[in-house]
Amino acid sequence: MRLHRIIWGPWMLVYFLGAGLILSIRLRFFQISGMRMWWRATVGSLVGDRREKKETTSIMHTRDAPDGSPGVSPFQSACTALAATIGTGNIVGVATALTAGGPGALFWMWVSAGLGMATAYAETYLGQKYRYRRADGSFLCGPMIYMERGLKIPALGIFYALVAAFASMGMGSMVQSNSVSGTLQYTAGIPGWLTGICVTILTAAVITGGTAAIAGFSEKMVPFSAGIYLIFCAMVILSSLPFLPEIFAEIISGAFSGMAVAGGVGGYTLSAALRVGLSRGVFSNEAGLGSLAILHGAAEGSSPETQGMWAMLEVFVDTIVICTLTGLVILCAGRENRIPQGLDGAALTAWCFARRLGRLGEWLISGAMISFAFATIIAWYYLGRQTVEYLGEHLAIAETVVAVYTIGYLASVLLGCISRLQAVWLLSDIGNALMACPNLLTVVVLCGEVARPR
Repeated sequence: MRLHRIIWGPWMLVYFLGAGLILSIRLRFFQISGMRMWWRATVGSLVGDRREKKETTSIMHTRDAPDGSPGVSPFQSACTALAATIGTGNIVGVATALTAGGPGALFWMWVSAGLGMATAYAETYLGQKYRYRRADGSFLCGPMIYMERGLKIPALGIFYALVAAFASMGMGSMVQSNSVSGTLQYTAGIPGWLTGICVTILTAAVITGGTAAIAGFSEKMVPFSAGIYLIFCAMVILSSLPFLPEIFAEIISGAFSGMAVAGGVGGYTLSAALRVGLSRGVFSNEAGLGSLAILHGAAEGSSPETQGMWAMLEVFVDTIVICTLTGLVILCAGRENRIPQGLDGAALTAWCFARRLGRLGEWLISGAMISFAFATIIAWYYLGRQTVEYLGEHLAIAETVVAVYTIGYLASVLLGCISRLQAVWLLSDIGNALMACPNLLTVVVLCGEVARPR
């Protein structure tokens, strides 16, 4: 689609990375210089000594809001954000990036994550700063709030909310449920309509429990599924340990190969590695879309600085850890085996795992795809609901709008399982760009209000 190529052209990557660089300078590259601080404030709070663990109880578990209604802990908010971002892109996106851009694409994914950590911190900080509590004790938060109250442009907030609500039904719902359906049909022969009914029922069972139920689900689902996936990645990589020095050398040399080779071929190689690696990194961790400001905004008893550091950790885990391990699995398998032509996406990743783990490897990828995709469906519902609640307040029909949105979201889950989604992918990409454009502009304009942790 021509519109898609125009929107996601080189200028968009410059826009993302330029904003990340401006925010990194504003924070004096805290994502690097302050790594010890943000690591101790997040992971360290969960694995400290006995005294710290007593304090951690309030960090890891749900806190009540002042009115006694169920609240959401900083850890649960982080898990919900991870649920939204750790999806099929961590498997499909990495494989596609390596196929199109070679090993060097992985390096540029690291670059996008490094700059994206500053963006994630800034947008989460602003989300926390401008959020407000409603009559029922819950928070309303996100870019639409700091566009209205910080930038003083309510119309921009309404535009963002509309785009985000529609994007949630595409990228957050239909694309993810289609991945679940396709995976089960390929591995177990389960028809799409049956998968659709089951996934829709399971989704309804979780989301009807409200914010606390979504946070509780994410708190349990994300660490478990990600942990299992990381263990099996480590098994494959450690079995190819002698090849790792050569693989890392290829990643670095591949990232800059165009500088060392004269002529068009070298320039194209560098261009492909940079373009594909950066774009897949952006899609993987969502830094810049504004979704993190929404997903982290519900945390009770958390400061903007603390929750911003949780957002930085989320980008780090999503791209630097999980995407890197997926990439190393593919490169390790490709080092010892000739990869069949035409393999890409999940099929390529499954093939690579199968080289070391046999049939278990294929089932592993299937399980990872299903768990990651379902967690993303749940988290994006919360994201979309926040935006329609904002629209509902402006229209004074909040409950009606939320009810209609919930029905529409469940319908999109079912439809995604039985549809071909090439057009939905394109429209979702466009929706993500339309979310990012006003959000990045607002965050950069308001970056003077973003304080570096002390």
